[in-house]
Amino acid sequence: MKKYSISILVLLVITTMVSAQTDSLLFRNGNYMVGEVKSMDKNVVTVKTKYSDSDFKIKWHRIQEIYTDTYFLITLTDGSRYNGTIMAREPGRVTILTDERDSIEVNLIDIVYLDDLDKGFWRQINFSIDMGINLTKANNFQQFTTNTVLGYTAKRWNIRANYNVLFSKQDSTEDIQRQDATISYRYFLPKDWYPLISASFLSNTEQLLDLRATWKIGMGKYMVHTNKAYLGFSAGTNYNNEQFTGDGTVDRQSWEGFMGAELNMFNIGDLDLLTNLVAYPSMTEQSRWRVDYNIETKYEMWFDDDFYIRLGFSLNYDNQPAEGASDMDYVFQTGFGWEW
Repeated sequence: MKKYSISILVLLVITTMVSAQTDSLLFRNGNYMVGEVKSMDKNVVTVKTKYSDSDFKIKWHRIQEIYTDTYFLITLTDGSRYNGTIMAREPGRVTILTDERDSIEVNLIDIVYLDDLDKGFWRQINFSIDMGINLTKANNFQQFTTNTVLGYTAKRWNIRANYNVLFSKQDSTEDIQRQDATISYRYFLPKDWYPLISASFLSNTEQLLDLRATWKIGMGKYMVHTNKAYLGFSAGTNYNNEQFTGDGTVDRQSWEGFMGAELNMFNIGDLDLLTNLVAYPSMTEQSRWRVDYNIETKYEMWFDDDFYIRLGFSLNYDNQPAEGASDMDYVFQTGFGWEW
């Protein structure tokens, strides 16, 4: 009788867990997991369970079947976006049940992004910050760098802002300062097209820039959009307003075109790689052109993948710099950071 009562109790506990966690995953190796699927991005799906204090993070390509009651924003490789739930039809293939009562059949590998729409405004935000400090006794060298990123993703659009600072000083040398910030908005259209608007601000001592403010508007398209990489191109018009620190240097205002390319690679072990290149041919200043280039890689720490080591490189080139200024400024940054 005692054994029978214990069995009934265990069964009730399991039943309660299953009813509270309505998403389920079947892996290629035959293992099965019940929980709450919170998100999937960059080929990693995050699952919350009652029996673990921390979330599970699983490679998306290891999943064979998925069934969800959670309501997701779902993005496919062709740029299509849906709101709805997912139900497996057969191994490797699923049906998306949309909020418009449509049934869309796709291959599981064609899903590149999931975001739980029931989790509220604050959970739609992503944030990261990293810092680096260098100190040497020789020449009393001191350097500080920081990089901050804040983003928000909705069904049809996203907004992203970042802010970078470098400050360096040493004996018998003028202080070096560099600050740059960008805020950008993209609205997603069918077939992975998107209009974009962005504002960027740059200040650096090497090019005597007190402030370069640029405002871009244009169109872009993702040519590659998979669980391993994004590759996009964009073009449009840019307004450039520059103020300089040099004595007698004339401030500038000009109109430019821009052409850009961006590559985001992930699932390279514990590494992520992001690089972008933008060229600005001037439309109002004869033969002038500028280039901005950035590349960064992140390595997720073994003890917690919310922490990372970041290595970055940024370059700004101007073939017609202000008088007395360098035509190029670049910076290497390393830092230890945290993301949410």
